Amino acid sequence: MRLLIAEDDPKLLKSLKHIFEKNQYIVDAVCNGTDALAYAETKEYDGLVLDVMMPGMDGIEVLKEVRNQGISTPALFLTAKTEVYQRVEGLDAGADDYLPKPFSTAELLARVRAMLRRKDNYTPDLLRAGELALNRSTYELCYKGKVQTLSGREFQIMEMLMQRPNFAVSADEFLSHVWGWDSKVDLSVVWVHISNIRKKLAAMGAPAEIRFIKGAGYILEEGE
Repeated sequence: MRLLIAEDDPKLLKSLKHIFEKNQYIVDAVCNGTDALAYAETKEYDGLVLDVMMPGMDGIEVLKEVRNQGISTPALFLTAKTEVYQRVEGLDAGADDYLPKPFSTAELLARVRAMLRRKDNYTPDLLRAGELALNRSTYELCYKGKVQTLSGREFQIMEMLMQRPNFAVSADEFLSHVWGWDSKVDLSVVWVHISNIRKKLAAMGAPAEIRFIKGAGYILEEGE
């Protein structure tokens, strides 16, 4: 797996490069947003690890431009920012995950493994379930011309459901795929994200329904 790391702190950049190379990743490392964008545009990477605050362009600007070009390379933000609205801004820019500093090496590697699973299973940019479509490049959910933008984790949850319509996906599967197998996140966060997706489906008038089946998990049912 090949990763692009963009981090403006030279010591942290060196440490990140060492951590990933020690864990069998091929790594390119840059220290500013302008270089990060130029490297990402080559489409040679399986994943992007981006700092938010960087000279030239910040990480969010970089990822927005990457997504505007239709490049769907999975991305993880590293940042000292911890306010909820700032995390939302990063996820809405098209990130798959968001890891605040300081972080443990084990958690960083787990988040990157979870992020790369989407790359491993990549199929066409547009995933369909009936008349409902999920755009993997823009993280948009579309139904009959109406569009709702998903956050990074909402996107991953919806992608799992749409890849297996009418098949139950357990909360544990969501936690493992979206947050990483060794994440300490509570099961309730899955319900919160699914609740948000349901609201977005309703806002578009989409007939698809995410239903919970006790003992099995969540299932996407396609309406008429």
